[in-house]
Amino acid sequence: MTKEPITFDKLPQAVSYLTEQVEKIYQLVETLQPQKLDHQHQLIDIDKASILIQKSKPTIYRLARTGLIPAYKRGKKLYFYEDELFKWIEAGKKQSQPLFYQEQSAQILKGMKRKPRNGVNICL
Repeated sequence: MTKEPITFDKLPQAVSYLTEQVEKIYQLVETLQPQKLDHQHQLIDIDKASILIQKSKPTIYRLARTGLIPAYKRGKKLYFYEDELFKWIEAGKKQSQPLFYQEQSAQILKGMKRKPRNGVNICL
């Protein structure tokens, strides 16, 4: 299309021309962009895992040793899968709904390390 002034009569042709140009630009951008990597089962090392879950390396080693975090060991190296780490993070989500009185009492008692003194009375 030339640099003619667009009149009301030529508006449909101008819109169709612009639509075609935008489509061509969109196709060019798609071909130039690097392919997005899926986070499906991508193997990462401990450096990337520490960045991903925002914990220090010693903490990750401890979590892996105790089996609290999904990890794989080959020789002296630990490996992780990104999707498994994301699932592990999501599994630790706190409850958004308020607990019932009985559930709150049960959690309080579960967290106690010793019996209460004789003067303290806990009612359930």
